Parts: sequence; C-alpha cells; structure tokens
Amino acid sequence: MRSRLSAAVTAIAAAAGLLATATPAQAAEFTTTDNCDVPWIECSYGDLWLLYNSKELAIRDGHYVTSWSTFYGNVSDYWGTSQYQGSTLTTYRYVFNGNGNGAWQYMKNNAASVQNCAPGDNYRVYYNSGYGGTSQYFAHNEPWGDCNLTNLITALKNENASQHFA
Repeated sequence: MRSRLSAAVTAIAAAAGLLATATPAQAAEFTTTDNCDVPWIECSYGDLWLLYNSKELAIRDGHYVTSWSTFYGNVSDYWGTSQYQGSTLTTYRYVFNGNGNGAWQYMKNNAASVQNCAPGDNYRVYYNSGYGGTSQYFAHNEPWGDCNLTNLITALKNENASQHFA
C-alpha cells in the first residue's frame, strides 16, 4: 500500500512539474478584407464582394464610396477563421476595407449589397453561419458585362453570416 501511495505522489508531483513549466498557448489576431489573404486558405480567381451600403449608395460618379470585403469560395463564418500554428492560435477577422462608409467595421451582419465578379462561380449568401437559414443566389459575371451588383434581400441585409458556391 505504501509503495502505491508513493508512486501516486510521485506521479502527481511529476504532473504538477510539467504543468508549472508548460508554455501557455498564445493567440494572435489579425483583420483582413479578403479571405484569400489568410495563409491557410487557397484561392483562385473569382471573388464575391460584399459592400457596406446598398447599391444605390455604394457607387457615385463611377467610384465606390462605400467599403467592401472580398471572398473566394466557401466561407462558413464571416466572423473569421482560426487555426493553430504551433502553440499559437491565429485568427483572422473579416472587416470592410477603409474606402468610405463602413470602413474597418466587422463584415459579419453588416453588408447591404453583393457584387459577384467571378467569371464562372455562382454563390449563395446565408443568414446563419455554416450555410444555414435564408439565402440569396448571386449569378456569376457575364464575360461582356460588369460585375453584378445586387442589394441583399430584406432578410439578409445586415444579417449575413456565410457564403457557399451555388
């Protein structure tokens, strides 16, 4: 009995020693306006733009007067993405760029219009993270035309959380 107790005390002491010398996990957080700037996301051409203002207020005299974020592919949560890199949890939060209205605000649940500039990819924008709830379809850009700029439907305006190839 005494040897078991001695072994248990030794094991507890060893575990406590490991915990005392363990390096705590670290966290790094960044903001980005484009999910293709996240190191672990592989992108190709064909971005979906989410704009802070509705299309009537987004462009004036042929120039953008609102901020936007661009995304390629499936994005399960517009709040951002995280990944451990060694012992550091690295997180990228999606924000609008600094181009006017909405500058540097978090993108999730703040977009009013969408512009699909992809030459071949159709998208859906969803109310919930993880591609759930009400959604709206956005057709790809036609080769002879401008990017399709469309207001989000009422249910999705300032209530947008994810996107998926359609």
